[in-house]
Amino acid sequence: MSETSARLLALLSLLQARRDWPGALLAERLEVSPRTVRRDVDRLRDLGYPVRASKGPDGGYRLDAGADLPPLLFDDDQAIAVAVALQTATTTVTGIEEGALRALATVRQVMPARLRQRVDALQVTTVDRYANRRTTVDSEKLIAIGMAVRAQEVLRFDYASPGASDEWVPPRKVEPHHLVTWGGRWYLVGWDLDRKDWRTFRVDRMTPKSPTGPRFTQRELPAPDVATYISSRFHGQDQNACRGEAILQAKASDIAQWAGRGAFVEEVTPTSCRLVLTAWSWTGLAATFGMFECDLEFVGPQELKDAAAQLAARYQEAAS
Repeated sequence: MSETSARLLALLSLLQARRDWPGALLAERLEVSPRTVRRDVDRLRDLGYPVRASKGPDGGYRLDAGADLPPLLFDDDQAIAVAVALQTATTTVTGIEEGALRALATVRQVMPARLRQRVDALQVTTVDRYANRRTTVDSEKLIAIGMAVRAQEVLRFDYASPGASDEWVPPRKVEPHHLVTWGGRWYLVGWDLDRKDWRTFRVDRMTPKSPTGPRFTQRELPAPDVATYISSRFHGQDQNACRGEAILQAKASDIAQWAGRGAFVEEVTPTSCRLVLTAWSWTGLAATFGMFECDLEFVGPQELKDAAAQLAARYQEAAS
């Protein structure tokens, strides 16, 4: 019996490792006859694993997705990875807290003692540089957006922009390309059908509408991959970045120490300098200029001046 159980576990591990397995190759790897493989496959089916068989000279077996979740088989590294991932799963997604805790308890319960001790030693507390700006999103919202990305269907959604008026704004229509995380926030990268350009949307500000729109053929990103596109977008290195200029009443050498990567600092007088910065939004750019403890004058563009005025009004209201 123990030999049969060990062989079933080995068979299950092989079926999980690749999509299709020829029957003869499985028999060779398990060092049994093709008839024994067939019997073991039937035993796995009785346990709830949906194993599909194909006939013919090149016939074989495939582990399909089933209606019920059968027991899973993890090696040591996979088990540790799952435990760590479950401990950090709730940092940016809401609605999965209870499920993550129950899943972690289930995984820990079936672990051998040697792994349980290692997992118990990994009590993870997430503290990062973006903790003050981290936002959480609902898991159902992520699933709805992710399904539109996978199905390549036009996504309609309301979008709450910061500082927007109470006027009704028609839903955005976007060909969703990819869901990404950056700096503690979730973003959707997609082609805006109304603006006919690539846009990046914060998921926590989106309210998806149902049903989704028609199918589309995915466009090519204006970058080798989505990671490169997001990195260039948020570091202000692409043509759509917000770029502004101001005169600061401070020494150029003092400002240069804190201006950060990508900033341009030029001395105007011994006690003033010109500073050029880029950011992913005009409001963010105006706030960055305001971090320097000195008097300043915005040179432009007008979008930067407008954002600074909105930010000043917001701060004034908050202070009063």
